Amino acid sequence: MKKSIWKLYGYGWVTLGFFLVSLLGHWVFGWFAYVDEQKQFGHPVEFAGYAMQMGRDTLENWQSEFLQLLWQIGGLAFLLYVGSPQSKEGNDRVEAKIDAILAAVDPKNAEKLIDEIDREYEGRDTDPRWAAARERAQ
Repeated sequence: MKKSIWKLYGYGWVTLGFFLVSLLGHWVFGWFAYVDEQKQFGHPVEFAGYAMQMGRDTLENWQSEFLQLLWQIGGLAFLLYVGSPQSKEGNDRVEAKIDAILAAVDPKNAEKLIDEIDREYEGRDTDPRWAAARERAQ
């Protein structure tokens, strides 16, 4: 049975709903503030002036919030994807220690056990020593 687009992308739909409600609220309450401000200074209430002011305020908010958040998420995801040193979690040292313990405890079966674990968990992160040792063994 095929899932509906509403269930497949539920998180996206909820996020879009929150975004639209908050944008609508921003513009509605901005209208009331604009009307009060215009009346306070004795200026006429014009939609063009309101649209210009709210467009500026909206883009200013997006620049400081959404673009910053997009860079933090998108930039981090990209750096993690390309494997930058800043995105590594530092598992190599821990894995090397565990491999050394396995080799010390059971030297005859250590390589076989390490290879089985690597296949199950899709191999090493980045430690070239173990990859080179594995290549020499083959």
